[in-house]
Amino acid sequence: MHPAHTVACINRLTYDLMLLRNGAYDPTTRVRLGATSLAGGGDVARIERATLTPLGPGTIAIDVADDGTHHLQVWGDGGPWLADRHQRLSARATATPRITAQHPTLERAMRHVGHLQLPATDTPYHEVLPAILGQRITAAQAMSQWAALCKQFGEVAPGPLGLRLPPAPTRLARVTSWEFHRLGIERQRASTLLVAARHAAFIDRTRDLDGAAARTALMALPGIGIWTAAVAIGVSHGDPDALPVGDFHVKNTVAHALTGKARGTDDDMLDTLAAYAGTRWLVVRVLEKAGLTAPRFAPRRRLLNIARL
Repeated sequence: MHPAHTVACINRLTYDLMLLRNGAYDPTTRVRLGATSLAGGGDVARIERATLTPLGPGTIAIDVADDGTHHLQVWGDGGPWLADRHQRLSARATATPRITAQHPTLERAMRHVGHLQLPATDTPYHEVLPAILGQRITAAQAMSQWAALCKQFGEVAPGPLGLRLPPAPTRLARVTSWEFHRLGIERQRASTLLVAARHAAFIDRTRDLDGAAARTALMALPGIGIWTAAVAIGVSHGDPDALPVGDFHVKNTVAHALTGKARGTDDDMLDTLAAYAGTRWLVVRVLEKAGLTAPRFAPRRRLLNIARL
């Protein structure tokens, strides 16, 4: 282990906005870097998002200029609620801590990436649905199923952007097993989606908890374990410590980058990241954004489409 120190000379902030969307074809969320502002001016980061809020369905479009200026447009009853939180969505007002680097590789990654700022959506019900879909299948399958679920069971979002809302709890609760099957969602994940629909109010109340408490609360629900809770709360709360234990790739990224081994176990990962308690997910994101993922030796996992069975 090397002496611990914060990389003090970094003055660049990087905003991890791609965490907001579940794939390039997420029907609820679009993120474009280097987009053209609808308000005029130069290149900006543009976020478009439709979701369910405590005030009702809402849509927001945010243009963030290079100088940090935000230009907003909102639609729907939930628009004002989203507007109040727009700087959390753009990662400008989240309290992302600084990492104290104890590995030279991480220090180099931080110099490359900058101080990474995590966004927070404040919509845990929205985030838990794609997290459930991601259980035990590939990311590509999960993203495809999320898009299909929203297009089939989510309402058209307010406004002119052509987005869709995530399925409302009352609608999701009425989806039958054969309808889930047609989307490729087997019984176990379908059952957990129905749990989320029945307990949507409980899930949304976790926005008032800190990240660790919110993850613990979610894991009290059947079918939601440490991985699903971390994936959901990492985005809804901007939780820098939401480490997805059980992930197929993350443990290998940590092993490769910080120990020099091509593969690792979850226990190895927890030991390696123990010194980064409070920022473990943030460390992983810095490594990933620096391109320090583990080499792939095995063939790609087979994509099994149960909808065809």
